[in-house]
Parts: sequence; structure tokens; C-alpha cells
Amino acid sequence: MTDGTETWHQRIEHIRGGGLTSDTTQTAGMRRFEAISGKTVGSQRLWMGRTHVGPETNSGDHHHGEAETAIYVVSGHPVFVFAEGDEEVRLETEPGDYIFVPPYVPHREENPSPDEEAVVVIARSTQEGIVVNLPSLWAQVEHPDA
Repeated sequence: MTDGTETWHQRIEHIRGGGLTSDTTQTAGMRRFEAISGKTVGSQRLWMGRTHVGPETNSGDHHHGEAETAIYVVSGHPVFVFAEGDEEVRLETEPGDYIFVPPYVPHREENPSPDEEAVVVIARSTQEGIVVNLPSLWAQVEHPDA
């Protein structure tokens, strides 16, 4: 059949929770697991995975380049920290909350709990999990549109 419908008849991929890979860029204090990406399923505009932040741990400061990042809090009470002018802003979350991180915004995740791991599901608007580690939230970020 060559009426154009064959491009819509493609395989749906199934990634089991235990089948995620940690073969992705890591940031100190976090463990990132990749589920959906160009590398794992051939996605062209989407990355999705899961991140774990251990008790009394924080990630290093970082950004995700051109990617828009959406975060869903599965468990724990992670804190998302970013700079606004000269101020450090802290967003305290709980399970069921969502966070949106715009492209190139330096931030970090913290887990202040002494005994509970924080787990979040992450979706990004790029097919690869871009992570650029930074020395601080106020570090100069190279932005191609600037």
C-alpha cells in the first residue's frame, strides 16, 4: 500500500520500569535513568526518564541547554533552587506537584529529608538528556539566542 498511511503504521515501544538505563550524563548527588530518547527508541523531539535524589543530598548546579524540562514529583519532597537576580529562590514540592524549567536556566535539586529518597519523572523537549554542569547558579551560561 502506498497511499501515505504506511508512515503512520509504526511500532509502539514499551520500556519496562526495570529496563531504564543510567547511561546518561550524571550530576553529583543524583542518579538519572533514561527511558525514552533518540538512543533508546528513536524519538526525535522528546526525552523522558526518572531521577533519584538520595536523602540529605543535592545535585550540583546545572542546566539543560535548549531543552524545556517538565518534572513530576513521584515521591519525597524535593526542593528546586534557582537564582532570580541576586536572590536564591527555593520551590518546596510534594508528591503530585509539577515543575517547569525553561531552557538554559541554572538550577539544582535538593532533598532535605534525612531518610527518604526523592523520585521525579522528567520529560524534555529534546531527544537527548542534555545536562551542563555549572560551578554555581550565577555562572555565565552560553545561550545561542543571546
